[in-house]
Amino acid sequence: MIHYALIFAFSCFGLGLLFNLYRIFVAPGVVDRVLALDTMVINIIALLVLYGISSHSGVYFEAALLFAMTGFVSTVAYCKFILRGDIIE
Repeated sequence: MIHYALIFAFSCFGLGLLFNLYRIFVAPGVVDRVLALDTMVINIIALLVLYGISSHSGVYFEAALLFAMTGFVSTVAYCKFILRGDIIE
């Protein structure tokens, strides 16, 4: 039963990743693209965790944590660049 749930979750998050990729290319503004990139990071984290569950390995959970920290910092830095035009004050 868990096998079918993992396949369903992989397909849902993969479809969400494709929708975010579409939104990056078609978005009307820069803010929408940043939001789509942030949501893409969340979907990639979910895919990493699902792959860790399916392969019975804890390495993917650590990779998901590192990816979450990197994604958060990059989103904050990009938003700060959009608002102020400079990252380092």
